[in-house]
Amino acid sequence: MSNREIRVSRKAASAVCVVGLLVAPAVAHAYIGPGAGFALVSSFLTLAIAFLTAFFALLTFPFRAIVRTIRRRRSLRRAKVKKVIVLGLDGLEPTICERMIERGELPNFKKLMEAGSYRRLGTSSPALSPVAWSTFATGADSSRHAIYDFLSRDRRSYLPKLSSSEVYPGGRFVKLGPFRFQWGRRGGVRMLRKSKSFWKILGEHGVFTSVLRVPITFPVEKVNGVMVAGMCVPDLRGTMGSFTYFTTAPETDRIGGLVVRVPRSNGWIDTEIPGPSSPVNGRTLTVPLSFRVSTEPRGMEIRVGREKLFVPQSAYSPWVRLSFKAALGLKLHGIVRFYPTRTDPDGDVGLYMTPIHIDPEKPAMPITHPPFFSIYLAKLLGPFGTLGLAEDTWAMNERVLDEKAFLEQAYLFHDERIKMWFHSLDRLRDGMVACVFDLSDRLQHMFFRYLDPEHPANRGKDTTEYKDAVYEMYRKMDDLLGRTMKYVDGNSALIVLSDHGFKQFRRGVNLNTWLRDQGLLALREGAGPGEYLSSVDWSRTKAYAIGLDGIYINKKGRERQGIVDAAETAALKRTIIEGLTALSDDGNRPIRRVIDVEAAFTGPYRCEGPDLIPGFAEGYRMSWDGAKGTITDEVMDDNTRSWSGDHCMDPEIVPGILYTNLKVSADAPRLMDIGPTVLDLFGVDVPPYMGGKSIL
Repeated sequence: MSNREIRVSRKAASAVCVVGLLVAPAVAHAYIGPGAGFALVSSFLTLAIAFLTAFFALLTFPFRAIVRTIRRRRSLRRAKVKKVIVLGLDGLEPTICERMIERGELPNFKKLMEAGSYRRLGTSSPALSPVAWSTFATGADSSRHAIYDFLSRDRRSYLPKLSSSEVYPGGRFVKLGPFRFQWGRRGGVRMLRKSKSFWKILGEHGVFTSVLRVPITFPVEKVNGVMVAGMCVPDLRGTMGSFTYFTTAPETDRIGGLVVRVPRSNGWIDTEIPGPSSPVNGRTLTVPLSFRVSTEPRGMEIRVGREKLFVPQSAYSPWVRLSFKAALGLKLHGIVRFYPTRTDPDGDVGLYMTPIHIDPEKPAMPITHPPFFSIYLAKLLGPFGTLGLAEDTWAMNERVLDEKAFLEQAYLFHDERIKMWFHSLDRLRDGMVACVFDLSDRLQHMFFRYLDPEHPANRGKDTTEYKDAVYEMYRKMDDLLGRTMKYVDGNSALIVLSDHGFKQFRRGVNLNTWLRDQGLLALREGAGPGEYLSSVDWSRTKAYAIGLDGIYINKKGRERQGIVDAAETAALKRTIIEGLTALSDDGNRPIRRVIDVEAAFTGPYRCEGPDLIPGFAEGYRMSWDGAKGTITDEVMDDNTRSWSGDHCMDPEIVPGILYTNLKVSADAPRLMDIGPTVLDLFGVDVPPYMGGKSIL
């Protein structure tokens, strides 16, 4: 397969390093931004490490058990409970919960509220998932954990980069004929979140913890317990999730995926699955794929390597293992699902393939702690998705998947998470277990338009068939809560929370276009709209926006081509704040307020993030083009994508929920208070860097 057959829809602007065994080109994902880049450890090395770790653990178990018992008894004399259960339901909206409880549709939420407490939960600032869950983990705000968005910026190149983790290079590569060999130290990947998680502190005091799929936990940290990494785990290509679509149709490029054109045929269609880049010669590794349409029954026959399967029309295959041969004795392993979208023998054919998830049984990187935990779970519970943003929102945005296909996929991942959750609860005797369920967030992003008949995203789409999808999801979360409550006894604390709420996303605001219109951002002569600010003339630009919610001043001495003096900065920020809060959209105010980070935050990392954080009004958010750093003609436009609900708005209007069996004394609890509360329940002193406090 030639390179021309593979069309990458959007390549990230930031360069990604080849580190360890692989770094693949990054593709824009639903939250708009480049992939992490990815340093893969060979499957052999990972399994060897896992085996040695397991052997050492068994060998030293009796001694460690004695030491842990002594430490636990000393540390937990002040503990109020034996176990804490933290159930995270990402994005659950308080107004919807409250209405459905009043209608009697959420009996378990009502039961927990009446037995304990319910409060709306103050979210992070800004109200973005990586920020919120970092605040949850550390009990601190962005100025202390250094996560302000999905993206930050490179001060030298002005290009966006992932804020949660970074690849660091190893030694240089030496070419020998067509091959490349790395010489010197091994590269890797590091977490960029600062401060210490409350589960790490618990472990230091002898408390065993199970942390399952909490966002911003990649790469995994060593804990006294087990961990499965969540949001920001990349796929095998090194992106935040890029699907593949095989089709005979003259498809245009698709954001967030690869389009592979295949020839028409009445029989088998032979092609290849593009995978990661080879660490030996940099070429794309591939796996042979053959498929043909079946008319009776309707569907597709698929052959991948030696595996043969039949997949019905508009249905998902089971997980299929892929093995990419990188070098002699070295293979990279992934898992995918297939979904036939078009099976008309007389028309065009379409076959969707999920992003290539890291195979948990043969992980190319330690995605769990200890490393063998993913192997254990996969052997016990079956293969499971490992990608941080597993639900393929861009495939639905691009209409490769329809509503039915997206819902089915989202619930498949949800069911896998449920198995992990109850497996952990079954084994919890004392300590803490925490798990975050993503379904509530992803489904609301894609189906919130059904709650508003006038939503711009409804144009040309179904508005009736799935109008109950959001409410049905809330009912399923209530059922999940009911099953969880069976594990709660008199020595247990149950905390149910969401990191933020949800509102309609009807209109997008392109902050860079607005800055251009104010004369604060300049384009190079003759430059087009560009992407990732590629058309900006930095010698004449005073301010710019990157990511979903951040404006940066082009400061002299900080940015490489900064032009704004320190004495000018305060006045410039006032100009931007006054201008944005006065912005009008047919009589509506798209921006409620603008937060001056230097004035509002006090932590040591307040200079690492943006200078200003706009607080968007309900219905508004950074536009899609604005998030990609594209300067368009209009400042505002309608949001017509399926991604129709959001929370990237003023934190005051998107609080989360807090239900607990505890009696809460705080009138206005915050997300950053949860970690300190858990520490308090186990009798552990709250460290001074935490801005949160116990709500009890």
